[in-house]
Amino acid sequence: MSDHIVADMIVADMTTTSTNDINSPAEISDTLPADLDTSTVVESYVCPNNSRRRIPGVLYLLIGAGSISIGFVFSNSSILINEGFLVGGLTIILFGLYHLQAGWHLVACETDALTEAVRSVGFPVGHASAQLSWRGLRSRPTWRIMLYSSEPAQEFPTRRGLVLVDGVTGDTVECFVEENPEDWSIF
Repeated sequence: MSDHIVADMIVADMTTTSTNDINSPAEISDTLPADLDTSTVVESYVCPNNSRRRIPGVLYLLIGAGSISIGFVFSNSSILINEGFLVGGLTIILFGLYHLQAGWHLVACETDALTEAVRSVGFPVGHASAQLSWRGLRSRPTWRIMLYSSEPAQEFPTRRGLVLVDGVTGDTVECFVEENPEDWSIF
């Protein structure tokens, strides 16, 4: 079949499709799958605890110890096992030790962190957003909270703040407050 005939068939098919199939722009919508729709969730969301890192840490320690013991027992009698088992086992043990020490217990939940952040900024808070992140080499859990002011006389937020709240102790690590540089007049 030539390219012209195929192109004519496609154009003919496109012209026979009626534009009356869509009645209004309101019928054109993008919807979330049921398992991602958060408006139907009744119970509150619980942030996973960082102490779950200890489980793979223990597994890494066991696998590393097994690899080292296989390396010691069979290194002279087998051509398939060499010093690589010892080096690999030691590396896996070090990785497991890191997981054990980085498995902090998350004491401050999102609500506690938001409460501490509101205390820290010193202005009435309207909208706020919280995100769990990790700080430093030891991966200490830290809540990053962005807050906007809510003054009754103002239509838009005049101040904003970023507060870092330690997830282990619930104390404020850092607090940055500034006048809101965003231009809200176009909204």
